[in-house]
Amino acid sequence: MVEDRKVGVAIDFSKNSKNALKWAIVNMADKGDTFYLIHINSNSHDDFRTKLFAKSGSPLIPLEELKEENVMRKYGIQTDVEVIEMLDIAATQKEVSVVAKLYWGDARQKLMDSIEDLKLDALVLGSRGLSTIKRILLGSVSNFVMVHSPCPVTIVKDYSRSSSSSTGD
Repeated sequence: MVEDRKVGVAIDFSKNSKNALKWAIVNMADKGDTFYLIHINSNSHDDFRTKLFAKSGSPLIPLEELKEENVMRKYGIQTDVEVIEMLDIAATQKEVSVVAKLYWGDARQKLMDSIEDLKLDALVLGSRGLSTIKRILLGSVSNFVMVHSPCPVTIVKDYSRSSSSSTGD
């Protein structure tokens, strides 16, 4: 068995990030691993939290606290029942530890910071499904992180969408 790993999963509660979480649980979760949910809030409307956690991010939030609406509200995040159910299953059936860490700022930089900060062995994130041209023009967080990350990065694409274009992602 592989040594207990630290697996980061970037989550913004979109369909694509939920698919990435599901993929990580099914394909990567092993007994003893720790799953770090990494959420980046790019809005800096909340000056108090932004200043307080600008460099280091929030304290680690255990799964039990993630389930509590008042705790999540404190960080400006709405509790997502679907995500909590997936995490409960991972914790009980796969015997992984689950914690969350919230960051404020630029998603690219904060994902890179989280890899170093949490000493991740792997990172999983969803793809927005942009075509190659759109990724070049708009920039892609997933491509940036994949190129610059010191750990393996898995980008999970949502294949449930029908693709009428041959350009792909």
